[in-house]
Amino acid sequence: MLKEIVIAFQAYSRAHQFVSRHKLWKWIIIPGILYTALFAVGLYFFWNSAETAVSWLSRAIDIERFLRHQQSALLSFFFLMGGIMVRLVLVFFYFSLFKYLFLIIGSPLFAYLSELTEALIRGKEFTFQFDVLVKDVKRGIGLALRNSLWQTVYTVSILILSFFPVVGWITPVISIFVECYYYGFSMLDYSCQRHQLSPSASIAFIGQHKGYAIGNGMVFYLMNFVPFLAPSYAVIAATISLYHQNLE
Repeated sequence: MLKEIVIAFQAYSRAHQFVSRHKLWKWIIIPGILYTALFAVGLYFFWNSAETAVSWLSRAIDIERFLRHQQSALLSFFFLMGGIMVRLVLVFFYFSLFKYLFLIIGSPLFAYLSELTEALIRGKEFTFQFDVLVKDVKRGIGLALRNSLWQTVYTVSILILSFFPVVGWITPVISIFVECYYYGFSMLDYSCQRHQLSPSASIAFIGQHKGYAIGNGMVFYLMNFVPFLAPSYAVIAATISLYHQNLE
């Protein structure tokens, strides 16, 4: 799996060279600006609502009075760390919901961009086919909904774990890895679809090659420091990383 993660990392560097060589910047900047604006506004409102939810829960179970009664610095520290972990997991959960919403909205673009990328790699003239695009979009939306359901199940489990002292401190890390896998999964599936893999076959293939999905998602997360590059680069990098694979 480590080798696959490294390949997925390297694919982003190759994606940058690919974008520059083929002058695909319009497919990067326009969706990137939309992604950045939606993400920033959504994160602002979700962070405020998450803070309100955690504060309400704290008052409901009267943690402050309990800690004053115990007079334990160590116990207070554990509860402080627990509150931080809960907030972080909630933010990751928001990012998960936002990501799938954006995947659904941007599905036509991502399907088109993946098709275009492989055509350019093969040195073939790209022929736009509306019926193929519609088919790809429907599949992309279906898998995005399926992945969002499973990830919600995992996230709720992680959120419950985050309430436990010490053990709960690693929950943000677990949450990030789950996020990376499912985001990379969505990006890789466009290539699987193009090679005639059914949804179940695609799930099985990516499940056997988790490194590609995790690696793609990890770099995507890091690229959110320059968010307007992240989504389209992820599609191109995923297409490049699977190009020489035997998709069977």
